[in-house]
Order: sequence, then structure tokens, then C-alpha cells
Amino acid sequence: MQVKFLLVHGPNLDMLGIREPDIYGTDTLEGIQQRVCAYAAGKGVEMDCFQSNHEGALIDCIHAAHAAYDGVVYNPGAHTHYSYALRDAVGSISTPVVEVHLSAVDQREPFRAISVVAPACVAQVKGLGVEGYERAVDILLEGHTARLGEGFEARYPAGNVIVARHE
Repeated sequence: MQVKFLLVHGPNLDMLGIREPDIYGTDTLEGIQQRVCAYAAGKGVEMDCFQSNHEGALIDCIHAAHAAYDGVVYNPGAHTHYSYALRDAVGSISTPVVEVHLSAVDQREPFRAISVVAPACVAQVKGLGVEGYERAVDILLEGHTARLGEGFEARYPAGNVIVARHE
């Protein structure tokens, strides 16, 4: 049976390559998707991609992932910091989700240090640029299913890659 992952990008990530290249780099969304899909294919994984600037479309996409995918690599963009609706969407499916950010969000503006989505995810990867998406694919292939949970920041060492462990 073919392993199948979904790569999801939230608001404003369609502007990658243009938007603040000193923070996000010069890779375009299309370039990132091609690179991550090629990386996944090299590991025997089929990968589909989705991007939207609309919260409801992202919620619908995550809900649909429940029955269709073995894992989700998700960069929620600004929704990371305030969208409880997307946090609940991730929490409502049993499909493991890894939250990814190109930049080290916790080292930027204070509001970016909080992720309301990450507790529902099995891991959070930040500050590794495009390589962070590849690390997320690897985390999903490792079979992690335990979620980070509320207050994960106090239970796990700070770093660019935080993966839930069974306690």
C-alpha cells in the first residue's frame, strides 16, 4: 500500500519568494512544494499539496485528510498564533500532523512564540527553512502518533525540532 502525505500551506504562503525574503528566503511556494514532493517520492511517499488563504478551506482540507492520508505536513502561517478553529480541526482527526515553519517563529515577535495549533500535532519543526519540511516527512515516516499536548513547551527541550514522546 502506497504511503500518502498531504502538504498544506496557510495564508500568505502563496507569496513566498516575494514576501520578506530576509525572513522566509527566496524559494517560491511552487519550488518548495516541488522539492518536498521529490524528497517524499525518494522515500516512497506520494504527496499532494494544498494552499489557501481562507480558514474554512483549510479546515475542510484537514477534515478530508482524515480518511485519505497517512500524515500531514502543515505550515499554518499566521493561523498558528490564533486559530483555535484550525487547532480543533487538527485535533479532530487521527491522522498525524507535523507543524512546520520556515523561520524560528519563537525568536521573532513575541506574539509568534505561541502556537495554538502545535499541541494537536505530533511535532513542531521551525527555523530550518525548506529543510524543515523534509524533516517533517521523516518524522511522519518514523510513525509518531502521540500529540505534543497543551503546555508542551515546558515538557520538551527548546529547539528547532520538537517531537512528542510517550511519557
